[in-house]
Amino acid sequence: MNKLTLSEALKEHSRTTHDAVDHLVMSMQPFANHDNYRKFLQTQFEFHSTVNPIYHNEKLAAQFEGLAELSRLERVKSDMKDLQVTAYGKDVEVPSYTDDEAIGWLYCVEGSNVGAAILYKEAGKIDLNDDFGAAHLAAHPDGRMPHWRSVKAKIDALPINDEQRQAAMKGADDAFAYFKRVVRKVYGVAE
Repeated sequence: MNKLTLSEALKEHSRTTHDAVDHLVMSMQPFANHDNYRKFLQTQFEFHSTVNPIYHNEKLAAQFEGLAELSRLERVKSDMKDLQVTAYGKDVEVPSYTDDEAIGWLYCVEGSNVGAAILYKEAGKIDLNDDFGAAHLAAHPDGRMPHWRSVKAKIDALPINDEQRQAAMKGADDAFAYFKRVVRKVYGVAE
């Protein structure tokens, strides 16, 4: 039996959690109106601020070409500026992660850009687009799927052992769990 690639293993490992995150986000109705969307931007800012150091991790960048350019934090900030949104900034506990766990976090963040196609379409219904308020949801210039295949190939090419692979799985779990905590906190929903 062939061993799953790291990206396949991460997908398999986090399928249920990923679906739960999607369900939670949509249950907050982030695209019902601009006020709900402003809260969505606050969650995105917290999350992208937390993962931003991964894009500037020298060890990972040495093995992952073009890593720094993938960060969407500046686009989130631009969207916030468009809609006059300030950071949530209230007691959101920021998790830490090891270099190996960061791979799982990266998988989650970059994978979210594929799912953002649906979110981007929803944002259009409340007059938001890549020029105003929804730049961070816009597709990568290469296209969503070609970009995602490229990211997965780079993740799969990382030289890691079984222990590091397990750490990446933990990182994916932690990333999804953290995002759910942030969504609940910003939207004022109990666990």
